[in-house]
Amino acid sequence: MARRTLWSCFCGDRGRRDGQKFSLRLAQFIMNKQKWIVSVFLAGCIFSLIAMLFVNVNYDLTEYLPAGAPSRVGLNQMEEAFGYPGTARVMLKDVTLYEAKQYKDRMERVDGVDQILWCDSAVNIYAGEDFIDRKSIEDYYKDGCAVMDVTFEEGDTSVKTSRAIDQMREITGDKGYFVGMAVQTKSLTENVESEMSLIMTVAVIMIFAVLCITTNAWAEPFLFLLVMGVAILLNRGTNIFIGTVSFLTNNVAMVLQLATSMDYSIFLLDAFSRGKSRGLSEEEAMTGAIDEAINSIFASSLTTVVGFLALVSMKFTIGFDMGLVLAKGIVFSLLTVVFFMPAIILKFSRLNERTKHRSFLPDFKKMSHGIYKLRYVSLAVMLLLVPPAYVAQGMNEFLYGNSAVGASEGTKVYADDQEIVRRFGRSNMLLALYPNTSPVTEKEMSDRIEELSYVKSVTSLANSLPAGIPEEFLPESVVSQLHTRDWCRMLIYIRTKSESSQAFACTQELEEIVKAFYPENSWLVGETPSTRDIRDTITEDNTRVNVLSLLGVFLVVMASFRSLLVPALVIIPIEAAIFLNMAVPYLAGDTMVYMGYIIVSSIQLGATVDYSILLANNYVASRKTLPKRDACIRALMLSCSSIFTSGTIIVLAGYIIYFISSTAAIGDLGHLIGRGGLFSMALVLTVLPALLVSFDGIVTDTEYERIKRRIKGRRRIQDEQSEKAI
Repeated sequence: MARRTLWSCFCGDRGRRDGQKFSLRLAQFIMNKQKWIVSVFLAGCIFSLIAMLFVNVNYDLTEYLPAGAPSRVGLNQMEEAFGYPGTARVMLKDVTLYEAKQYKDRMERVDGVDQILWCDSAVNIYAGEDFIDRKSIEDYYKDGCAVMDVTFEEGDTSVKTSRAIDQMREITGDKGYFVGMAVQTKSLTENVESEMSLIMTVAVIMIFAVLCITTNAWAEPFLFLLVMGVAILLNRGTNIFIGTVSFLTNNVAMVLQLATSMDYSIFLLDAFSRGKSRGLSEEEAMTGAIDEAINSIFASSLTTVVGFLALVSMKFTIGFDMGLVLAKGIVFSLLTVVFFMPAIILKFSRLNERTKHRSFLPDFKKMSHGIYKLRYVSLAVMLLLVPPAYVAQGMNEFLYGNSAVGASEGTKVYADDQEIVRRFGRSNMLLALYPNTSPVTEKEMSDRIEELSYVKSVTSLANSLPAGIPEEFLPESVVSQLHTRDWCRMLIYIRTKSESSQAFACTQELEEIVKAFYPENSWLVGETPSTRDIRDTITEDNTRVNVLSLLGVFLVVMASFRSLLVPALVIIPIEAAIFLNMAVPYLAGDTMVYMGYIIVSSIQLGATVDYSILLANNYVASRKTLPKRDACIRALMLSCSSIFTSGTIIVLAGYIIYFISSTAAIGDLGHLIGRGGLFSMALVLTVLPALLVSFDGIVTDTEYERIKRRIKGRRRIQDEQSEKAI
């Protein structure tokens, strides 16, 4: 939305002239090579349609931990020694002990299931219920319900594991309740795939409706959506060069790209329409439009790209994943609008003429006058609200791990989990990995861990074998799961959530015990240790990402306005909107998924700072011929239409994601984006005018110009002194 090129900002008048020559040459090249350019884009679309089918989607957040994180090191070592099995917990409702045993045996024979832990390993189920101590088995059977812990042959994300869960569901029918990481991952995959199709469909329909209201021809919305569709397709297809993208990136990037880059196509079409209205031919109007609009598109896209690229610096590399794909999407949107759209506009030109209609938007004159009158009230309200909002947004409660994503409220996994917990309490599996040095030491450690009150069960080779019996007496299938030549593994089930302060404290104590017996080359892995490492890593990322996104946007705006103060004025309303946006969950008592919190700050800054840039540019331009009051009102009238169009699209995109997605991480992200866009629009239109008018003298007289005058003045004085000396 900014009207200057970076080249002209850095290089002055000569740079501006060179930039204009370049953009004119580029416009002429695009017009002369239309057919060739369209062919290249069509080939790119065909490639992308095929390539996007081969992009891997990752649903495991632990994959994004730094290589040096303790749980990541332990997971890698365990996968190398034993593999890392998928896990689940199954409850059977309204069954006798004998029936539960039959179900267990059938499920254990399913291809992909390694073992199922239940009370039949310690109690003879066939002995008769009168001979069984119900108290001793209440962790596994009570009130006609049986609960079992399942270990799969392959990992949580494996296709084989997913098929095994389907077969187990068929066996249990409506008696079965399933939870655990493998079940969460399967549920997340299925929900996301089905929901994102609906989200994209609804988003396109709603954005189409907004464009029908804000454009001047019924055919124009089809034109915009076609161009953006090509850009989105190219971005998705080129993800194949990344190889694997996160489920969050894969499913949110499309909607965000559509919402944040629609302006670029509007710029170009508006410039073309102005050229046509001056009586130019279609080719001349398009050449002029490209020449005129490329500067605005480049400057506007640069702030968004900078905001997104700040995410690349995250050590929790889902930020790198999302930042790279989103920034790449903006670049493809820019390239598609500049190179591909001119040919499409010319093809739509007659259709646009035939379907013209009057503008449905008002002139915003009354609204602009009202905003100007209340400008200091708006500023005072912001100054009162922002300090407590800043404090409140730092007091939010967060969730970090996989369970917060895959078992969020509203999913079947969540409902099943609540039912199992109500009857049997929590069961959280941890795996200890340590050197195979001494069975005596292993037995001592196993006994020490079993004594802990929160430990439900411990499975190790040392506590499975009677004293003095060699492990050769056990089947190889059992031994290989717990011992190799160099390594031992112990399964520990504790009575906690996978993510809570209690779970973290219990995990810490268990780690200390393992380290006491095996000081070197020992680890405790599982969902809780991984979640703790995700928490520690991602919270460190927060400050870095915020500073880099602010600094990057500040430098871009500074170059555009050649001022140190104007970027601060432009960013103030957006940062205030971010604080207010992040304070709402605290005031509402909601728990947020931390990924949304850290990612949205950069997205909101990068995507909505354009509103401030547009309004400030229009104010500076109007101020050249008008007094402060009239310039402010005129700037608002010129800016409202674009800000409302762009802002409404972002708000709709965010809230559509929020209302449709049952996945907490995706839903929270959408909610924050939608609400953030709303706050950004409101504060830019109400607070920024007050700031521009209050600092008018500095805004209209940039540091660059003052320095230039000062240098000229010094040179003049030096010349006069030299003449006198002569």
